[in-house]
Amino acid sequence: MIPVASDPDPTTQIPWPARGRGQESGPAGAISEEGGLAVPNGTRKARSKSPPGKRQLSTWDLVTLSISMAGAQIAWTVELGYGTPFLLKLGLPAQLTSLVWLAGPISGLVAQPVIGALSDSSTSKYRRRFWIILSTCALVISTLVLAYCEPLAEFLVDFFRVGQGDWDEHRKRQANNTAIGLAILCFYVLDFALNGLQASLRNLLLDLTPPNQLNAGNAWHGRMVNAGNIVGYGFGFVPLEDLPIIRHLGGGQFRKFCVICVLILVATVTLTCYRHEEQESPVGRRRTRKGFLDILKDIYNTLITLPHPIQRVCLVQLFAFMGWFPFLFYSTTYVGQVMAFEMGREPNGEYAIRMGERALLLYSLVGVIAGTVLPHLATRDRRILARYENETQDEELNYLRKLVREWRVDAASKNRPLRLPMMPFLLRNIWTGALLLFSLLSFSTFFISTVFQATIFITLVGISWAVAMWVPFAIIMELLKDTAPPPIPFLQERRPSHTRNLSSPADPRRMSRRAMDERRPLLRRRSQDQLDSALDTDSSAPSLPGGTVLGIHNLAIVTPQFIVALVTSAIFRAVDGAPPVEGPGQGDTYYGHFGVAWVLRFGGLCTLFGALIARMVPPTPTEKAMRRRLGEMKLLQGEPNP
Repeated sequence: MIPVASDPDPTTQIPWPARGRGQESGPAGAISEEGGLAVPNGTRKARSKSPPGKRQLSTWDLVTLSISMAGAQIAWTVELGYGTPFLLKLGLPAQLTSLVWLAGPISGLVAQPVIGALSDSSTSKYRRRFWIILSTCALVISTLVLAYCEPLAEFLVDFFRVGQGDWDEHRKRQANNTAIGLAILCFYVLDFALNGLQASLRNLLLDLTPPNQLNAGNAWHGRMVNAGNIVGYGFGFVPLEDLPIIRHLGGGQFRKFCVICVLILVATVTLTCYRHEEQESPVGRRRTRKGFLDILKDIYNTLITLPHPIQRVCLVQLFAFMGWFPFLFYSTTYVGQVMAFEMGREPNGEYAIRMGERALLLYSLVGVIAGTVLPHLATRDRRILARYENETQDEELNYLRKLVREWRVDAASKNRPLRLPMMPFLLRNIWTGALLLFSLLSFSTFFISTVFQATIFITLVGISWAVAMWVPFAIIMELLKDTAPPPIPFLQERRPSHTRNLSSPADPRRMSRRAMDERRPLLRRRSQDQLDSALDTDSSAPSLPGGTVLGIHNLAIVTPQFIVALVTSAIFRAVDGAPPVEGPGQGDTYYGHFGVAWVLRFGGLCTLFGALIARMVPPTPTEKAMRRRLGEMKLLQGEPNP
């Protein structure tokens, strides 16, 4: 097997060459330590200042670019893990909590596409970071107000002189209603701000990461999301009132957790914004100010002109999240229902919730491990992909021929046959496998009868979740990077190309498609897929706005929540007679209820359809380049030594 160069983080896909014999020399094919062509000493400093989106990122760059996702996810756990018990404690009726959680899908439908379109239309070099900082400020304010909503409600009631004093029942009732109103308002602001923050962080990743590192960048985003879940759910088991400084904040566990979340969020966002700079938007230097209707028109125009590969990714997400939302909403309730079935009676509500949160903590741990291991399956060989952009056919052919010869010499010196690197797993194949695994685990609920088995089921779902937080975003970002009109190298070259049997005709534009197909294997031409896309692309067509497309992609993620709400309500009424109400003191919340299991099976059926559609998602540009070059190297492998 050909040795691969050592790399502190193989998922970065930085195209470094192998050391020793695997490294090229000479001005035409030399590769620098940064992974690109060697440059004279006088221009090395200028190369290090290459614009964002072109410069290769180190592992530390990818970590600092993604770490804010961990801070944002910790803030999500404030709502997901502790929101419902907090609202019920304030006195909000259980049937009204569903109205509060409508903030999630509404903000996803509005905030991400609008913020993406606004930042796309901006020409400022702070166009992404402006929304990151603005969303963070809104998050900090809403979270702190949420943590101190009861003292603030008391202050407002006293400020407006409601009631006669602390003993007045009317004053107490108004203070309680004010606290509930502040909490609901804060949860809505928190949802919109979190959607804006996550959308802007993904837009920043798209802008600053070169195409061959988008897979690694999104893998780091997925790891940070799961790391945020671990920290957020882990705080549920830590007695924060015993910590030396935090205990002076007053209030209960929820208030202290909110303050810790704010500190972590501010620290991570500061690190990301300080470490990474943007460049002015390529949309042009004009400073035309767009109104809200213009923004909506841009979103609509982008939606109806989405390329087919991106449409397929969105369609897969539509079915996939029809399976994910039931799991995310009801996994804790499922553990309680299994516990009730195992015990034969209604369990203690707080203990059931704690066991469900323990299962989610293990699920997050597995997600981090899977998000670290699985990207290695999709790692591109850095030597083969080195210099694969913006080079002529002859340069590519000479580079590959020289690489094969050096590997042949290296293998001969070790008395081994020459073996070319293997093609890594395609991202769509990994995505399909994760969806099939989720479906299989969902259908396994037919056989689960103990809390231990339910915990294993939820824990293993972390593997699929790690892929869901990585692969679709990596695919869609690579496709966005590839929407610019590609050059057609064999139509641009004036000098004769390398041939064996046929000479180049006088005018390649007049060549028939059949003649091109016959000559392409001998000429080591670009793949058929890339040729077709080049011929079918209008050279005057502008590239797609990345932030707007990612916002539209988020529409495909949040829209299933409305469908799931209707379907799950019908399933609960058909199986149990009414939707389950999670929380202590509900009496028959878990015992005698089996609706959640059928909701999870419905989700598994939906992800099965998503897996079938995922097979129609095309390979990414770097995967096509890797496959094409490996095919060319197999042909070169048969050439005799000079």
